[in-house]
Amino acid sequence: MYITQHTDYALRALIYLGTNAERLVTIQEISERFAVSRNHLMKVVNALIRAGFVEGVRGKGGGLRLARAPREISVGAVVRQMEPGMDLVECFGSGCQCILDPGCRLKVALSDALAAFLKVLDQRTLADLLGKNEHAILKFLPPAA
Repeated sequence: MYITQHTDYALRALIYLGTNAERLVTIQEISERFAVSRNHLMKVVNALIRAGFVEGVRGKGGGLRLARAPREISVGAVVRQMEPGMDLVECFGSGCQCILDPGCRLKVALSDALAAFLKVLDQRTLADLLGKNEHAILKFLPPAA
């Protein structure tokens, strides 16, 4: 299974917000901390806001914060929301042209594998990713610019 950069950045942003729950965080801060494109991160954060994972506070002194407690944010839900499609192969989508499709066992095996992958992610929350000490993960992040 391949996670797109969009989803990777979404998970990183959520982890960063979870480690800084006591304050508002800006997109610029996250962008600099992870050395990622600010423009790309803005699209990711907007999707997280629309999905209800993040809350954006506008105006002077505004920023971002988690919209829910970390234990209420399932990693599986984030991946499903952020991934444009979960089609591992052509036959998962509509309009399959493969002549093997009607009786293909590979399709079933891949479908089962995807379901297992998502089941594991559904069992993990942002709180699990943060660990017992939400601030301990900060020592592993690159220093702010």
